[in-house]
Amino acid sequence: MSGPLAVLEDIVDSSGVAARIEALLPTGVRHRQLRVRTLLVGMELTLADRRPAHLTEVHATLTGLPGPDQARLGVTEHWKTGPHQLTYRQTERTFNLVADALNKEHPDGAPTGVLIQICDDLLEASIPGQHKKVSTALAVDWTDVETFSRPPRRGTTECADPQASWGHRTSNLPGPKGELFFGYYLSAATMVREENGPAVPELARRMTLSSCELDPARALVPVLTRMPADGIPLGDILADSGYAHRDAGAWAIPLRAAGGELVQDLHPSDRGPRGTHHGAIIANGSLYCPATPRPLLELGPPPPGATGEQAAAHDQRSAELSRYKLGRLTSDDADGYHRVMCPAAMGKIRCPLRPSSMTLDRDRPEILTPPEHPPACCQQLTITVPPQVAVKTRQKHDYPSPAHRRSYTRRTGSERTFATPKDPATTSIARGWCRLMGLTPLTLWLASLLTVRNQRILATWQARQEQNTRRAAAGLAPKTRRRRRNTLATLAAAPP
Repeated sequence: MSGPLAVLEDIVDSSGVAARIEALLPTGVRHRQLRVRTLLVGMELTLADRRPAHLTEVHATLTGLPGPDQARLGVTEHWKTGPHQLTYRQTERTFNLVADALNKEHPDGAPTGVLIQICDDLLEASIPGQHKKVSTALAVDWTDVETFSRPPRRGTTECADPQASWGHRTSNLPGPKGELFFGYYLSAATMVREENGPAVPELARRMTLSSCELDPARALVPVLTRMPADGIPLGDILADSGYAHRDAGAWAIPLRAAGGELVQDLHPSDRGPRGTHHGAIIANGSLYCPATPRPLLELGPPPPGATGEQAAAHDQRSAELSRYKLGRLTSDDADGYHRVMCPAAMGKIRCPLRPSSMTLDRDRPEILTPPEHPPACCQQLTITVPPQVAVKTRQKHDYPSPAHRRSYTRRTGSERTFATPKDPATTSIARGWCRLMGLTPLTLWLASLLTVRNQRILATWQARQEQNTRRAAAGLAPKTRRRRRNTLATLAAAPP
């Protein structure tokens, strides 16, 4: 048995999805030569060989295996007339039976619960046991997947793929930065390292596919919140502002209830002061003293490509802002309530309303004009914060502090997850990659693709670890990738 074939067979067997799908298929008098297990292995072998997601390629892959493997997998059987090799029509029949069994009776643009569980089990089986518990942090994102169907004509809704719809994607190519496409949204959750933890292989752990008519953030939430029930605790959830800008009930609340810690970029519409609670200013998910300078409350993240001096100046202002923040005293109780304390009472600032704070060193900020009518946050030593305060923007680290920025850099793991399937040098999921139309066929193919992608990442990771071990034995430092950045200044100074 060949190496890749053995690995992929072990993944399909350990996931247990083949037997569950077989139980859903109709049983008839006519013998079906291609079993679901062999079909799934053939799909993954096809993608591992960097072929397109076509059933003709699956048939060619299976019939190109060595003779003993064909006999063991049922690709070749002994019929009354002699040995019979699998035909393309039999491959197509088994795949269509699987797709029909996993389809919804009334399609609504979302996969069935059985199909989602099958994808979860396949991806989980592709992760070796020694890597399952190295990190609970997940980076999430979505990308576009075009259908092979032509869009409906103007003024009509009929096309070959009725579950597909128009969506919007952002392009980094020259020209317009945004464009429309016809197809689906693919959402994935990638395992990344813990904060201040060692590097881990960035493996796709969960995925789902949905019509562009549905919100991809809302489609991914049920997939993530089921992970604790499967014995996988949620840790840091790293997401961009496209997720953070959703309603709290659609993203933040269910993930917090499931045990997740949000580390996300805030949408510009959610940054800065957003109301008060007992006089304390709500800004960027935290509570601040009513006398906090307005420019500090409107502090945003440093611009992309900021210089070292710009980053240092930003971090200094962020540290000054943190002095005005009301300090948290307790963790959330069962109902989501916690208590915070005045920053002057904690000794972070000097305020005339807190006489004991005026004896502190003058290196701390001082409130020169306290409120004429002090609110509750100034009169009381502590106040209670209910769960609905800053429920949408509250996260693990103060925004936009250096701690948040360092933690948020791990989100690029989700970008690398989609870079592999979209790379023409490996497996490009552009239009035509899969000519089967419909949500269920595409979901099965994409789950198989991410499973194969995990194996490539693991092979690269293992090779890098072995290389580092050899270099350490030779007294050399681990090999790192050198980043070269040419600026206009260096190009202008270069000789012609």
